[in-house]
Amino acid sequence: MPSAEPAAADATGRTLWAPRAWLGGRWHAAVLLRIDARGHWAEIVPGITAPPADAIGLDGPVLPGLVDAHSHAFQRAFAGLSERISAKVDGSADDFWSWRDRMYRVALRITPDQLRAIAAQLYIELLRGGYTQVCEFHYLQHAENGTPYDDPATLAESLADAAGDAGIGLTVLPVLYERAGFADPTLRPDQRRFASTPDFVLRQRDAVRASGRPLVNAGVAIHSLRAASAASIAALIDRLGDDSGPIHIHVAEQTAEVDACLAATGARPIEWLCRKARPDARWQLVHATHATPAEIDAVAASGAGIVICPSTEANLGDGLPDLRRWLNAGVPIAIGSDSQVARCWTEELRWLEYGQRLVRRERNVAAGRSMQASSKVTDSARASANTASATRLFEAALANSGPSAGFAHSGLVPGARADALVLEAEAPGLLGVPPSHTLDALVFATDAPAFRAVYVAGRRVVDGNVHVGAEPIAARFAAAMAALWNDADLD
Repeated sequence: MPSAEPAAADATGRTLWAPRAWLGGRWHAAVLLRIDARGHWAEIVPGITAPPADAIGLDGPVLPGLVDAHSHAFQRAFAGLSERISAKVDGSADDFWSWRDRMYRVALRITPDQLRAIAAQLYIELLRGGYTQVCEFHYLQHAENGTPYDDPATLAESLADAAGDAGIGLTVLPVLYERAGFADPTLRPDQRRFASTPDFVLRQRDAVRASGRPLVNAGVAIHSLRAASAASIAALIDRLGDDSGPIHIHVAEQTAEVDACLAATGARPIEWLCRKARPDARWQLVHATHATPAEIDAVAASGAGIVICPSTEANLGDGLPDLRRWLNAGVPIAIGSDSQVARCWTEELRWLEYGQRLVRRERNVAAGRSMQASSKVTDSARASANTASATRLFEAALANSGPSAGFAHSGLVPGARADALVLEAEAPGLLGVPPSHTLDALVFATDAPAFRAVYVAGRRVVDGNVHVGAEPIAARFAAAMAALWNDADLD
């Protein structure tokens, strides 16, 4: 038998052995995983029942880590603090827009040190929830009064420092944000920290890339069609040229946004984007909640992906996407934690499926439907059509993890970064479950993170579901929250 690994060990340049591992969309037994000196997978071989003596034995089944493809780290400081109707809502419905106005309070007061403390706590929670990379949709740019910092990348550096503290991978996406709405050419006073231009976005991206930080890369983002003019979007796209980095945008999250876009441009948001911006495989359309069949087909033809954030979209009352049509169209689908009300991918996948079950009043909406044998049906199409809900959702999120973060490879494949999740096989939701149903039980019958260990680039950063640096980071987070909030602030 392989030797056990010391707690919190760095396995870079070493060999791991797992009793089972998720390869190519299914479980394989007795898997050898070699890690190169860079912290990438060098070789992955199933069926090795007699591993070499120097192999490190893992304590449970192994899954690849997922990318959290949409995060606003500073909103972790607001999670759980908007669940009462504010006295300022004025008798109208509490909705996304009233939540947004209250969320701006933390955006207006948070300091660089507080952002680092809050983001580091969040990133530990994301690691424990099975994410090994996070894409920061980063629009909090300037000082509290709206003036630029002497170093314009100050808050991006706070995020990168936090990622280093936690040991998670980070994709920074500086955001183009220049106006309050289609009919508002400037920002509101409470949006003053967000102001940016195409030039600013590209300088931020280049500064992150030039920093040389391990596990940190950068792309760009556009806040939304309402928050950036057509001319600025076109200028940014033109300046990007053939740069391979990811491009993210919020789109069609709210019906009010769809209505405003129709009134201003004569087209729905996704329709306008596909016609005018011509997205390609670099693009990730975040939310894409309210999409017509024609828009879904247009996105599929473009090669772009979407990022669904089920727990946030439920929390904000956004609505539900047409999940089955997106899946059947073959559009890449990633998931994101967004406002941080949930920080575990199993919960996001569960919400993604359960929302569909509630509205459709049927079960296993995401599952493939059986196909009869036919010479016209490929083996891969038939396999997809007979896939369980958890498998289809997990594989969709895994397939779009790499593109959303700007990676050429992701998962348990040679060349990808050596990220892995070791399951706690005796967790309540998994105990006694037949091996073939482990993923189903993890998503639909396990109500807490069940990851015994988490590896990022070959380094074990979570051991026994405890992060190696949790205590000091938690103390700094608690201090930041105490400085930001008291009961009077939350009326």
